[in-house]
This record gives sequence, C-alpha cells and structure tokens, in this order.
Amino acid sequence: MTRKLYIETVGCQMNMLDSELVVADLRRNGYELVDAPAAADLVLFNTCSVRAHAEEKIYSALGRLKNAKKRNPEKIIGVIGCMAQNHQKTVFTRAPYVDLVVGPGQLHQIPQLVRDIAAGGGQKLEVSLDRTGGARSDVERSFESYDPLRDEAMRPSRYQAFVRIMIGCDKFCTYCIVPKVRGPEQSRPPEQIVAEARKLADEGCREITLLGQTVNSYKYKDGDRTTRLSDLLHQLSEIDGIARLKFVTSFPNDMTQDLLDAVRDVKKCSHYLHVPCQSGSNEQLKRMKRNYTVESYREMLQRIRTTIPDAAVTSDFIVGFCGETEEDFQKTVALVEESRFKNSFIFKYSPREGTKADELYADDVPDDVKRRRNNELLAVQNRISYEDNQAFLGRVVEILVEGPSERARRQEDHAHGDDQPEAGGEQSHDHVHGPLQLVGRTNCDRIVVFDGNPRQIGQILPVTVYDANSFTLFGEVVTEHVGPQMVSLSL
Repeated sequence: MTRKLYIETVGCQMNMLDSELVVADLRRNGYELVDAPAAADLVLFNTCSVRAHAEEKIYSALGRLKNAKKRNPEKIIGVIGCMAQNHQKTVFTRAPYVDLVVGPGQLHQIPQLVRDIAAGGGQKLEVSLDRTGGARSDVERSFESYDPLRDEAMRPSRYQAFVRIMIGCDKFCTYCIVPKVRGPEQSRPPEQIVAEARKLADEGCREITLLGQTVNSYKYKDGDRTTRLSDLLHQLSEIDGIARLKFVTSFPNDMTQDLLDAVRDVKKCSHYLHVPCQSGSNEQLKRMKRNYTVESYREMLQRIRTTIPDAAVTSDFIVGFCGETEEDFQKTVALVEESRFKNSFIFKYSPREGTKADELYADDVPDDVKRRRNNELLAVQNRISYEDNQAFLGRVVEILVEGPSERARRQEDHAHGDDQPEAGGEQSHDHVHGPLQLVGRTNCDRIVVFDGNPRQIGQILPVTVYDANSFTLFGEVVTEHVGPQMVSLSL
C-alpha cells in the first residue's frame, strides 16, 4: 500500500537540497507526496537553527499536530535537519508526540527509522557527534554526505538544480550555529560532483548552483592532486546541456584570483558572487571572528571589479550585534553606499545558544535600535538597487526562463481552487490561453518578469527591459534581430 508523505522545509538552499534527497529516498520506499499534513502518514519538518524564529516556527507547527496525533497514533511525525542536531532530546521534551529526530548527517537512515517506528520501536533519535565529541575523523564520519539520490519533482524547476560540493564549516564565526549543526568542513570528490551534474544535464537541467557553507573554500586532495573550485568550474563547463553555473555562499578570504579568473574565463559561469561582509566596522568584525578587515574586504571587491567588471555582488549584514555602536553602524552604511551591492540580506542580531557570542558577549543593543538600523540599511540598499536597475532600461538581456511568476502562480491557484498538483511537482500550464507572466534571471542573477508562453520555460531568451524597480526588471521578448543593441550575456 502506498503511504503518504508531507514535508515542510525551512531555511537555506542546503535544506532545500536535503529535502529533495529525503523525498527521493522515501519515494523509492513506497511513499508519495501530499500537500497537507492532515492527509499524510508521515510528516517531516526539515529545519533551520540559524535564528530562533525559525525554530519557534517549527515548534508552533508541531503544536498544531498534537490533536492529529491523538486521533491517529499511527501518524509518524519527524523533525530533521539543523534544529534536530541542535536541540536533540529537547524536541521530545517540548513535543512528546514527535516520533523521529534526525540530524543532517543521518538523513539516509530515515526510511529504516520510519519502518522501525511503524513496527512499534518507539521514538528514534539519530544525530552526529558534537564537534568536541571525538577525534576530527570520527566527527567527520558522523556527518555523512547524502547526495547521490535526486528527485526532480521536488525542485522548483526541472531546469535548475542545487549540487552540494562540500558540507560543514570550520570558520566558527561567534554568532553562527552552523559549525555545530553541520559539522566539520569536508569537500566531496570532484568525480562524484561531475557525475551528478551529468545526470542532471541528462534530465534536462540547464542551470546548476554549487552549494557549500563557504563554497569557495572547496578543496579536495587526492594524493598529489588538489582540485579547487576554479578547477571544478572548468570541469563542469564541459558538460553538454548545462548552460549556467553558479555557486553560493562565498567567504571573503577565499575569493582567490584563480577563482575570479575562472568566473571570467568560463563562459557558462554566472557573473554573480554572493560574499557576505556582515559589518563595515573592524571592531564588530573582530567580535564576530570573521578573520578579515573592512580594508581587506574592499581589496577583494576591487579585485572582483577589475577581473569581472560587470559582476553583480551581493552581501549579508547583521545589525545590532553585541556592542554595536551608532558609529559602528554608520560605518556599515558607508560601506554599503560605497560598494553598491546588487542587493543585501540584512538581519537583526538574535543570540543563539551554543555560539561563542552568546557565551562571551551581552546582547546589549535594544530591539527598537536594531529595528531602526535594519530599516535604515535596507532603505539605503533598496535605493542603490533601484538606481542601478534603471541602467538596464532599453537594454537587451538574456535570461533563463524559470517558470510562471509568483503573480501567475497565485492566479492559477485561484483558478484551480483545491485542484492542486502533487506537492513538489510542476503544474502544467498548457491550458493557459493568452500570455502567461513568466520569470527568469539574467547571467548576473537579476530577476526579469515578462509575458510569454509555457513553451518558453527552460529556454534562454533575449528580453528588452522597459521598466525596473529595486527588485525586478520588466521586459518583453525580442522577436527580431536587434543588431548592435544586443549586449553582453552577463548583464
């Protein structure tokens, strides 16, 4: 008998990929996806521990299942991923009706654990060793990679996929829980990565995004041979069918010249680099243990601009970190003004139990000050994004068409009512009459919305930009030769 699976994913691209792999494994074990927990025999929450809000969101969702578990004791409820590794038995304490707690390094065990629970084996807890729980080799083995299995039905688009090239992190920034919940930094063998990418290309994938907690730290040693990310990009570029290569998230100190040269020289590489800075104050960077200075970050940005003049650079910033003064914050504002990032992800600091910042420093910036700084920095970034996007008006850019826009999806959902596709699957748009609003991205990761038709999804098309705001370019497909107006694919 086919059993029903519902999975909800919170957090980063790593979690999205993990969910795809878990679903692939469970499908092979007789499960099919449904889009509501009420209809499921197995409910899984793939979780994030970077911020407390993400964890509390999961506990709230678990609370809503308490009565469903009473009505149907055979329903299996599981918490997997980073929060499972971080909270471990605490999950059972706060939600005693949860059956399964599995960390990122044990995801491959889920089918067997579920079978054991269904057979009356009781609650199951499987997590990796603590970072100080043994020799590094033992800790590494406890965070087992789980990458060969894929399920294209779980991807937002069959034409795009994430490929993990490394797991874990050894940076130990004082505010960050990731080294604890994702384990030591380990790079995958390049042969595995290339084989996985070839399989994705055979399935029709056009764009691959390489993932790593600090992806540009990738380095795989095999005897006397060392493969760096730059080498990997050259290898992946030779795969027929793959049109674009991206990678996230990069660490400033590891943005080496050989990597920038590869991004410039490998035609399939997107000219998009996400390099979090976190603060424009050296005092704050030191407290965060980022191991670089504002001056060295500026030097890295200059090398990017010199090597890849049209590169789009994005960043992350934390406002209200421990001890941040108004002068510290204004230094961050000045850096954003100067750097003109394509966009920035801005977060208000919240302490995370288990991090060095929580142990060493007081969370001494008031919440209202954090909110004000967040809004001020966001306004500066949005103004810069708007100004820079205006430069695209009247230009032709090439985009990979990803699928219907959010507006089109909402309209279609409304038209269908409750008649929805299987969770994670792609909706057919063949019935659409007239133009369908589609969305794609340029080679430098700018979002473009235009009116098209479903047959264009997955294609790379030239689009003329006629309007823009801080977040989106609006265009129309070029239907005739545009001659000298055509601009570089990297726009």
